[in-house]
Amino acid sequence: MLFPAELESGRLVRRYKRFLCDVQTDTGKQITMHCPNTGSMKNCAYENARVWYSKSNNPKRKYQHTWEIIEDPSGNRIGINTHLANKLVVEALEQGKIASLKNFKTLRTEVPYGEEKSRIDILLESKDKKLNYIEVKSVTLLEDDAWGYFPDAVSTRGQKHLRELMTVCEQGHDATLFFCVQHEGISKMKAASHIDKEYAELLNQAQQHGVKILAYNCHIDSKGIYLNKEIPFI
Repeated sequence: MLFPAELESGRLVRRYKRFLCDVQTDTGKQITMHCPNTGSMKNCAYENARVWYSKSNNPKRKYQHTWEIIEDPSGNRIGINTHLANKLVVEALEQGKIASLKNFKTLRTEVPYGEEKSRIDILLESKDKKLNYIEVKSVTLLEDDAWGYFPDAVSTRGQKHLRELMTVCEQGHDATLFFCVQHEGISKMKAASHIDKEYAELLNQAQQHGVKILAYNCHIDSKGIYLNKEIPFI
């Protein structure tokens, strides 16, 4: 996925109020920007780290700039815009880059489903009418020598989605939990049982119910982000 224009860069001053950050640009100007990540951003908000940001031409926006990428102390780039995860997976599906999810006829997004009034991120339908419900999660938490973890905070919403996917399997459909890893330093994944024990236990149950787990890392630079290759989920 290419950005509309190549990103500009600066240094992170601080992130605050969940959806705001201050960045000192390479020209020395300090700008308040939109932070498109309302999560904990654990290990992703290093003060004075190199960041890249986009600029909107919409005059109605209060904050014209959006923080998109940060570089960690080891030089790994992290895509912090969680809104891009679904788009990255859809793009890869449409380009046939996900080997185990190639044989579909139609692709829909944000389809209402489930007993807990959810919306599935991606719904694939094959030529023989087989459905595959795909829930996408953006992963940015790196710990313990290249291990990526999800979630980075207790996630009742994530627990709900696992319950919904298990129900889908019980109904005879396919279900997939897709981890879109927007961190170049992550080469393998685990559930973050040390952060959200209930989520990790539900994920184990989901696998036993037939929910498939996929994790793909990303290539990230100032021109764009795209899914790169599958990494192991342990």
